[in-house]
Amino acid sequence: MIMKAVRNNAEWCEAMCRAHDRPGAFGPRAWTNTRRTPLYYPDAVTLTADSSVRDVLDGIDRNAPGASVKDSFARLDLAGEGFRLLFDAQWIHRPGRLPAPTVDASADTDWRQVRTPEELAAWATAWSGGDADESALFRPELLADPATKVVAGYGADGGIVGGAVLSDSGPVTGVSNLFTADGLDPTVTWAGCLTLVDDGTPVVGYESGDDLAPALALGFEEIGTLQVWLDTGA
Repeated sequence: MIMKAVRNNAEWCEAMCRAHDRPGAFGPRAWTNTRRTPLYYPDAVTLTADSSVRDVLDGIDRNAPGASVKDSFARLDLAGEGFRLLFDAQWIHRPGRLPAPTVDASADTDWRQVRTPEELAAWATAWSGGDADESALFRPELLADPATKVVAGYGADGGIVGGAVLSDSGPVTGVSNLFTADGLDPTVTWAGCLTLVDDGTPVVGYESGDDLAPALALGFEEIGTLQVWLDTGA
């Protein structure tokens, strides 16, 4: 399952890059991008446990500091190449046989897919907490991608109280960019987003720290460790 989670996440990174007119390339052991990727998105993602340092570094732009590498299997040591470890996280998987969790009725939220540029702009503002640079990540081009579904929970007043991105890669659906606003319980956000996943589809993603517990509470399990490295130019 970890291989499916890794591929799903790499395909989501590629979808985000395509939306910014910066497509990358899939090789046998890594996805890489010769142009700098959008904010928060890696310049390379390892696809196999035997990916080498050269598999990731030879395909990215290192003319200036700031490139990042997602080592999906936590196998590489990039410290000697001028990178520092940013964080570790856990790949997670929720079996497709599990029923979608029931959304807490007291949350009074309506969960549905974001379909228009105006809805996407409102979603991005809620996701970013109003930061204009971060909001600009989510371009309308994403709405035309059949594998990408941006979903939101709307409160009684019509405001967005939570959301996520669901990425369909065939055998699994990935959850990323999950957020909760207005003090909503994160498990409610997870539950609401999962109601919009096709029945019987396994769900994957990755989380770390305090963000991991709500997913585990709803039936996800840890299936492996990943690491993200940042090029410091040292």
